[in-house]
Amino acid sequence: MKNDKKVAARAALTKYIEENNCRKTTERFALLDAMYDIDGLFTIEELAERMAVQNFHVSRATLYNSLNLFVNLCLVVKHRFQTETKYEACCDTSNHCYQTCTICGKVTEVDLPEIGKVLDSVRLKRFRREYYSLYFYGVCQTCQARSKRKKNLKGTKKSNIDKNE
Repeated sequence: MKNDKKVAARAALTKYIEENNCRKTTERFALLDAMYDIDGLFTIEELAERMAVQNFHVSRATLYNSLNLFVNLCLVVKHRFQTETKYEACCDTSNHCYQTCTICGKVTEVDLPEIGKVLDSVRLKRFRREYYSLYFYGVCQTCQARSKRKKNLKGTKKSNIDKNE
């Protein structure tokens, strides 16, 4: 199934290139393949590192220009989170919900079918919705536990200081 999406994305890119008389470069297709091989979200830096590991070096300009093209063709979705921009290979216009930790920045996709049903029933005036991305911001369980441990340590140190006085 993942391979089917990559094949569909490559076909859409090829069609666009042919219809618009663009150059059919190996860099564009290598970047597209690399993006579709990544599970989940990625940053432009992670993509550049992945390409370097594969000994396929592309310039920053090529990276940014290709990503912008892929976003415009709806082959990649651009997500602007609180602390950074991430991308997701997604040749379908499916709906996504994400939770983002405001402390560590971790982003995870969540499946919320009940919210999807509500949002799918919403009718917007003079607007044809294609898809949506919904973002929840808060504190993840790991950061909550870390914060609680720090708070407990401070309380312990304070009570030790009080005892010594």
